[in-house]
Amino acid sequence: MSASRRIALVDANSFYCSCERVFRPDLDRGAAVVVLSNNDGCVVARSAEAKSLGIPMGQPWYMLRDEARRKRWPVVAFSSNYTLYGDMSARFMSVLAQFVAPQDVEQYSIDECFLDFTHHRVDLAATGRQIRDRVKQWTGLPVCVGYGATKTLAKLANHCAKKQPQWSGICDLTGLSNAELSAVLASVKVQDVWGIGRKLAESLIRGGITTAEQLRQADARRIRERFNVVVERTVAELQGIPCLAWETEPPAKQQIIASRSFGAPLYTLDELREPIHMHAGRAAEKLRAQGSVAGRVGVWIETNRFRAQDAQYSPTRSVRLPTATADSADIAAWASHVLKSIWRDGYRYVKAGVMLDELRPAGMAQGTLFDPAPAGLDSSRGELMELLDKVNDKWGRNAMGIGHAGVRAARSWDMQRGMMSPRYTTAWSELRAVE
Repeated sequence: MSASRRIALVDANSFYCSCERVFRPDLDRGAAVVVLSNNDGCVVARSAEAKSLGIPMGQPWYMLRDEARRKRWPVVAFSSNYTLYGDMSARFMSVLAQFVAPQDVEQYSIDECFLDFTHHRVDLAATGRQIRDRVKQWTGLPVCVGYGATKTLAKLANHCAKKQPQWSGICDLTGLSNAELSAVLASVKVQDVWGIGRKLAESLIRGGITTAEQLRQADARRIRERFNVVVERTVAELQGIPCLAWETEPPAKQQIIASRSFGAPLYTLDELREPIHMHAGRAAEKLRAQGSVAGRVGVWIETNRFRAQDAQYSPTRSVRLPTATADSADIAAWASHVLKSIWRDGYRYVKAGVMLDELRPAGMAQGTLFDPAPAGLDSSRGELMELLDKVNDKWGRNAMGIGHAGVRAARSWDMQRGMMSPRYTTAWSELRAVE
């Protein structure tokens, strides 16, 4: 196995819960912390204490709340505070960026980051401890570090660092002998290997592959014949053969979706236009951020499928635009047009969304001699969209918008977040007070 590459994966433990704990030291005294999904629905993040109580991911809050009261569990729940989590993630990533060159950093998710130490002659174990200590000191977040010759092995090493106490949060697979590596991989279930989902794991287990080591020893060609090329690449990665490209910049999305459940049901077309305009503006903002334009706009609305007593209606429809655009006003107007075509009276709508498809880089448009000038070529419209993005970046999402999305007022359909913590790091009025 080639050991020429030295890749680290740094992962913040129970990220959402850890962000809440940074500013609530009283929660370190045995409290089981959970963070809830939109509208305070289900558990989406759990602290170690919550996991030890057997609280499952996805459990509805109303059920957990009653169970915690009955069993006297010390459970503390928080609404999702995306502003806080996003800012804490940026701080976390800025600390990691100090350890390698910019081209050797790949942010994988809000709480995970790959670092390539291949060209950095450092002691990996000592550097791992330094990363852990500095992140904890500067941000308050606990992290684990895993090293491997490939991304998949680094992910697996991080899993061991987090789940197996003997590693003390730092697992380096690059310095192990083949026999030692085999022993480590044999201790990891195949379903815990990066890229192996539940259904795929079930198929592998039926075929006698139950551990990461057995998957590593499998014949890659036969794996591809039985499953697919993705699993074949996973086998190669476990064998130390890099197959996953290093991405310093996230690839441009081929589809952009903006959606959210309502805090209360909506019944009329005018009521539905408000969230549709807001979602259209948000999707257009994401579109401009990656330098793309959209050729198709889609809209869907949903009733609550979990309420059997309600009449059900969940349509979706899209329309191809005459000219691809990233202009918020154009996208909002077309989204409103599509919404009107699918709306039906007499239903209790609980969710809506806008989807942008047929994306391509801005400026790449082929039309005819008689086509109108694309919005992207109108300098005044481009400047307006740039100003809109700057305002929302400085003053917060939806500070300014198109039509209904630009009205700053309490709405009946706003997301319910009755247990949201303050925006400690981004709002002066919500700074943590020390007495």
